[in-house]
Amino acid sequence: MGSEAEITGPLLAASGGGAEAVPPWREQVTARGLAVSAVLGVLFCLITHKLNLTVGIIPSLNVAAGLLGYFLVRTWTAALERLGVVSKPFTKQENTVIQTCVVACYGLAASGGFGSYMLAMDQKTYELIGPDYPGNRAVDVKNPSLGWMIGFMFVVSFLGLFSLVALRKVMVIDYKLTYPSGTATAMLINSFHTTTGAELADKQVRCLGKYLSISFIWNCFKWFFSGVGNSCGFDNFPSLGLEAFKNTFYFDFSPTYIGCGLICPHIVNCSTLLGAIISWGFLWPYISTKAGDWYPANLGSNDFKGLYGYKVFISVAVILGDGLYNLIKIIYATIKEIMNARAKQGRLPLVQVQDDDEGSKLSAEKKHLNETFIKDSIPPWFAGSGYVGLAAISTATVPMIFPQIKWYLVLSAYVVAPLLAFCNSYGAGLTDWNLASTYGKIGLFIFASWVGQNGGVIAGLAACGVMMSIVATASDLMQDFKTGYLTLSSPRSMFVSQLIGTALGCVIAPLTFWLYWSAFDIGNPDGAFKAPYAVIFREMSILGVEGLSALPQHCLAICSFFFIASLVINLLRDVTPKNVSRFIPIPMAMAIPFYIGAYFAIDMFVGTVILFVWERVNRKECDDFAGAVASGLICGDGIWTVPSAILSILRIDPPICMYFKPSLTS
Repeated sequence: MGSEAEITGPLLAASGGGAEAVPPWREQVTARGLAVSAVLGVLFCLITHKLNLTVGIIPSLNVAAGLLGYFLVRTWTAALERLGVVSKPFTKQENTVIQTCVVACYGLAASGGFGSYMLAMDQKTYELIGPDYPGNRAVDVKNPSLGWMIGFMFVVSFLGLFSLVALRKVMVIDYKLTYPSGTATAMLINSFHTTTGAELADKQVRCLGKYLSISFIWNCFKWFFSGVGNSCGFDNFPSLGLEAFKNTFYFDFSPTYIGCGLICPHIVNCSTLLGAIISWGFLWPYISTKAGDWYPANLGSNDFKGLYGYKVFISVAVILGDGLYNLIKIIYATIKEIMNARAKQGRLPLVQVQDDDEGSKLSAEKKHLNETFIKDSIPPWFAGSGYVGLAAISTATVPMIFPQIKWYLVLSAYVVAPLLAFCNSYGAGLTDWNLASTYGKIGLFIFASWVGQNGGVIAGLAACGVMMSIVATASDLMQDFKTGYLTLSSPRSMFVSQLIGTALGCVIAPLTFWLYWSAFDIGNPDGAFKAPYAVIFREMSILGVEGLSALPQHCLAICSFFFIASLVINLLRDVTPKNVSRFIPIPMAMAIPFYIGAYFAIDMFVGTVILFVWERVNRKECDDFAGAVASGLICGDGIWTVPSAILSILRIDPPICMYFKPSLTS
């Protein structure tokens, strides 16, 4: 490697001759852009909540945000032109600001705990685990309400933006971190705003609109057959037979999960299916045969003293094993590369590089990128004072919302949070993995055990929320800074957009969650919105307080096996050659169907099969339109949530119940 490095390959669409003119940062943040961001923020929050409350898998929607932002503004300007109104040109900087604002908004729906730590506090989750369960106390309950949820979002969500903003140059320019999602989004936005790219963008928009309409109409059609309760309709279609249906192996015709299968890498989709086969095909049927021996027979399907307890704790073991391994790996890589940077006087090439015989000569294009990114600086004193001030407000306010967590515990979380935020952002820059939930779980265990029996469950869950918010927001900020760097967007406009998007998210995310909470039976393990992570997070908090005494019989041995297996599989993925490691499953993805069921894994596998065949038949068309098709399927399903929720609130039931049962035999 040379002493100075440049990223190999083009990062920007060709911009013609000369340096590209960049509008002032205030012109990049527009009223129409913020209006579009608010609309898309509502849509993406609805989608994120649905995924959070059903399967807990949330694919990156950054690219979809850039595409839909382009579509809505182009539609806006075209409508004004027909009315004879001249509008300002739509620049890629404005497109980037919209995307950033939307990501900041829906990011709070993903990291705000609406499907995990917040729901883990409520009465329904407490009752689901059981009042006689060791460590599960009635006093450790806090039911959702708009007032405290919005207040909590406002006091914890902004700190992540200030924690790392001073390191933006170090992370993006000096360390040359790739941030794959941010780079892909930038490439898409750049392509929209070139002549040839605009033609492709129009085709992508039409494709997205087509599949959005198909998805919406299909969901409307399905609703008429879904009846009353949770056993009717296409969502309970025994497509692989009634016996397989009993073990959750069926295709449920969900556009959202098929779309997720089109977006997620093949290895993720195959890992979920493998996890479903291991758990629902072999492990749970085997443990079921031990009823009356390992655990009392005739227990309810949701009793933690029976099979249900094994499902939850084994899922937790695999998730913690995967998260712990990746956390240690990223911390090790961070320390190693920082030490190398010091040894090499601050030069840290982290991606494929090319040498220059002249030494450190940068291309004119690269210089223009760097100068634009540095020009509108955000003073370190502003970032530092903002973090300290917000931390002081939050330290005083969070104990008012959650009396179980004392002010000094909140303060200690804010002291260590910037270090964890740096590790997470650094890891996301290298691998595109955001491990915010892992850092949150570690905080959950530490604070739950610190507080102990008297309020430790709620204190651990609240601390988890504080940590997750900072770590996730900081990572999203750096992803968006990378996008802004490659689209010549001002860091100042990006930061302002993040602030506005976060403020919108603090209101929109709780309100859209409340729509689900009011209209549907959230947390019912036999319903459509199981909220699987609510039970898992409460159990983890109880474990933090009670220790291993809460585990069912033989559960500790099985959990230990799967925890170690998770570590070993991750190690194999790292030490084997790439042509072998790409076929080794991801434990985190395998763990999700252990608790939820196999049906969504089958849907996602259908999506990955479609993508695989499409790639073989027409690779270019697949690369151009797969994201648009997936986004359309997911967005159409998300939009249908609104009329579906309204019908449910108005107590308008579907007219038909399509139900399947074995035929009668003589």
